[in-house]
Amino acid sequence: MTDTLSATQRAKQMSRIRGYGNQSTEKRLIALMREFHVTGWRRRAILLGKPDFVFRTERVALFVDGCFWHCCPRHRRLPKSKVTFWRRKLLGNIRRDRLVTRRLRARGWTVLRVWECALSRHQASRTLARIRRTLAKKRAKKMPTTAKVWPCPQKGAAIYEGVIKRSGHA
Repeated sequence: MTDTLSATQRAKQMSRIRGYGNQSTEKRLIALMREFHVTGWRRRAILLGKPDFVFRTERVALFVDGCFWHCCPRHRRLPKSKVTFWRRKLLGNIRRDRLVTRRLRARGWTVLRVWECALSRHQASRTLARIRRTLAKKRAKKMPTTAKVWPCPQKGAAIYEGVIKRSGHA
């Protein structure tokens, strides 16, 4: 099937597709995270791959991938026109996603990828539960254990977990 729009109409339509602030992905997830009281996220963080949301203290990068642009296994379909162009473009997106995920994990980040279709009404609670579980695990690892206190030979000081803390003012 050929394109029903002229080249200028198609160019105008494609130029409206934005890299961030997409209504069906990012803004939907923002609404869901607020509804489910997920806190600690930031947007537009300067990080490899430009994740849509970052939880800095937990070192979690969250990407919201559109079903078409990132080839969702359930909804992927290749356009019938310019097949070679689209195949190369979409496969390049998949390769880049995998590379970014590998590099972020190598740097100590946990990477979550959420499909656009996982933000639907029927799957939203499952998706948010997955995000909350990941954050809870990361937050549990960061929780300090009860500090062990040993007497220190220096006057008015104690050693907490290997760090000398002085009591009183210096």
